[in-house]
Amino acid sequence: MGQRADVDLLPVLLPLTLLTAAVVAALVGEWHATAARAVAIVATVGTFVMAIVALLTTSADDPLRHELAGWPPPIGIEYLLDPLAAYMACVVALIGMVVTIYPPKPGFGRLPARRMPLYPLVLLLLAGLMGVVMSADLFHLFVFLEIYAIASYALVSLGGPRATFASFRYLIFGTIGSGFYLIGVGFLYFTTGSLNMGDIASLLGGLEGNETVLAALALIVVGLGLKMALFPLHVWLPEAHSYAPPAVAALLAAVQVKVAAYAIIRILFEVFGFEMVTVTVPVTEVLAAFGAAGILYGSVMAIRQTDFKRMLAYSTVAQLGYIGLGIGLATPLALVAALFHVLNHALMKSCLFLIAGGIAERTGIREIPRMAGLARRMPVTAAAFTVAGLAMVGIPPTAGFFSKWYLLLGSLEEGAVVYAVVIAASSLLTLWYVLRIYQLIYSRPDELDPALEEASEPGPGVMVPIVALAVAVIVLGVVNAYVVVELLEPIADGVLAGSGS
Repeated sequence: MGQRADVDLLPVLLPLTLLTAAVVAALVGEWHATAARAVAIVATVGTFVMAIVALLTTSADDPLRHELAGWPPPIGIEYLLDPLAAYMACVVALIGMVVTIYPPKPGFGRLPARRMPLYPLVLLLLAGLMGVVMSADLFHLFVFLEIYAIASYALVSLGGPRATFASFRYLIFGTIGSGFYLIGVGFLYFTTGSLNMGDIASLLGGLEGNETVLAALALIVVGLGLKMALFPLHVWLPEAHSYAPPAVAALLAAVQVKVAAYAIIRILFEVFGFEMVTVTVPVTEVLAAFGAAGILYGSVMAIRQTDFKRMLAYSTVAQLGYIGLGIGLATPLALVAALFHVLNHALMKSCLFLIAGGIAERTGIREIPRMAGLARRMPVTAAAFTVAGLAMVGIPPTAGFFSKWYLLLGSLEEGAVVYAVVIAASSLLTLWYVLRIYQLIYSRPDELDPALEEASEPGPGVMVPIVALAVAVIVLGVVNAYVVVELLEPIADGVLAGSGS
């Protein structure tokens, strides 16, 4: 009983630690500019440790629950930490830790300064993401959606004039998405009189055909689809990810959009229920179709790019399509593939954006054609890119192969041959633009770009996170069977079984 009491506070401690650290970092930043980074590193490392403890402690049969201020649900706000939430908490905390450890100059394009809340904003973003993961209350989830969104708008704008415009555009679409979600939650409240997810799920029984409930379902899915940047609601993403500082782009691509995908999984299957979203209103079929379309669209658009970060941004559109397709197929195997790809993409895409930051710091180069011969001057950076690129294509033994393989099997299991063809075609398209970069960086041109002539590897502060992420992509691939069998299969079975499938 005492051991259980030690972890009962984890659901609220995970977001609260980051939120408190954001306030502390803002205060100490007024005294010493670099102290805020130290606070951020300590907070994210501590949060990651707590997330690991949560993952090892919680179970589907006995999740951790916390009633905020002692008010029991459905009146009070409830925090819930089950295996799905613990898994997502680990992903958020891991990438947050890597980004705060990564040096600020290549990561954010500037050094911390007094009265410039750089790391407080990063911590606020992470606190909002963690709050979405922990919340079992639909309105409280909206509050955390807005917390991380506001921090994101500010962080994106740090990339310069174009980033400021991209941030404003992102703000517009983010506000529309939030508005749709909030109206949908309002419709559910008018119908059920509750905001607690578990309570609403029990009250929706027998209301499958209720027009207000169906409208709420549509609004919430569209709102979260905008937050997730699922095709064709992705229009804010390419500019925001292209022009944001590399560390910010890594956060956005690796975890921010994935948390919205998590919210879609949680609300579709555990609030509305499997029957409603697959039979009454075939929302899952729509998600699968748009996911497949996004896979092809993002891959084709990535081929057309000459700007390295913009190529990565469109690649993210395609990678999110895999997750949307896995959710839409709504089978245990497909959901396993989607959740595995959440972690795989978080590792490889954050690695690639941090590589972009390291290259920009040493050379100022963003354009792909100017990278010819890069491996001669920055061989370790080139090797890390090679590993992450192989994962993006889906080449074994990287984790990218296995997430695509499970999704391919899930598509064939459902007889969705078209989706299986899309997955295979996308891998070939990805191979096309990744090979183009391989050919350039490993070529031996007669003359290097002047910016590369005197270039060298970035310092250990840049290279250690990059190499660690590249190694993690391979290690995750090697141990994929253990992760799937011991962790993801029980999560997927629990989510779909709890929804009544």
